[in-house]
Amino acid sequence: MIGKITCGKSLRGCILYCLNDKKQEPGKELVMKDRAEVIMFNQCFGNQKELIDQFNAVRQLNPNLSKPVLHVTLSLALEDRLSKDKLMEMCEQCAREMGFEKNQYIAAKHIDTGHLHLHIVANRIGFDGRTVSDSNNYKKIAAYCRKMELKYDLKQVLSPRLFLSKEQRLIPRHDKRKEQIKTDIKNSLLVCRNYNEFERLMKEKRYEVIKGRGIAFIDEKKVYVKGSELGYPLRTIERILEQNRLNVFHQNMLHQKQQMSKPTVNLQLFSNKNAVTEDYKSSQLSKAMTDLIKPEEDGIQLPYELTHTRRRKKGLRPN
Repeated sequence: MIGKITCGKSLRGCILYCLNDKKQEPGKELVMKDRAEVIMFNQCFGNQKELIDQFNAVRQLNPNLSKPVLHVTLSLALEDRLSKDKLMEMCEQCAREMGFEKNQYIAAKHIDTGHLHLHIVANRIGFDGRTVSDSNNYKKIAAYCRKMELKYDLKQVLSPRLFLSKEQRLIPRHDKRKEQIKTDIKNSLLVCRNYNEFERLMKEKRYEVIKGRGIAFIDEKKVYVKGSELGYPLRTIERILEQNRLNVFHQNMLHQKQQMSKPTVNLQLFSNKNAVTEDYKSSQLSKAMTDLIKPEEDGIQLPYELTHTRRRKKGLRPN
């Protein structure tokens, strides 16, 4: 079982969230209707409006408190199933462990996900005007969950590392959601050459990408994860993208070099054997005609007078 505890400002907002169906954004899958079932009332009663009025009336006993809401979420594993009576026992035990058993609180069961989970909304201000402490809340809720796992034979989960012993901190942990984000980042980096392509592809996979001095990702359920927690800080992502760009550039250069090194063959010379034969015959005939019209050299020397006259015209003296 996994427990989560937070302190908030709005009693009205928290009560309405726990008792109503989720408001859907356009294009999103509809959530199951009537997802919430109230299983416990403590020091309060009535419908939503009456509950809000009662909680706010007691809040006025300490108007200076900025966060009067104590919101506990208890999530069971998929295979864990408990009766309504045992769920009520768990909520009562939670109130005692966290110190609000005498205050106003309601408990609701939600059935809109694959696993059963409970929401407890408590007023931190008691009827005596005292405030329930929020000190060590995370440690308290972790210890409570470990007790409930043993008591009701639920699937056991490790507490946050901060509250574990040195030996337990060495046990490997697997977060399915983080593993999925990590896989999507890896697959995106395999096909991208620059950051813009990478961010566009991650958004297509329904992740919000936040880039600043580092990088972070938010999935569909608004879970925020830093890239450094996944082994993909911004500098690593940029280095991988730069290497991808260089690899593509080198592959293109190698391809061009291979194309240029291939011998060029004039396929027209082999497309028609008859044409080759006719060209050859034509070239031989042309050579023969050239030889026929070429002046003959009979080897007869020119007369001395002709030679003497030619030299005189050039201004040369006879020998």
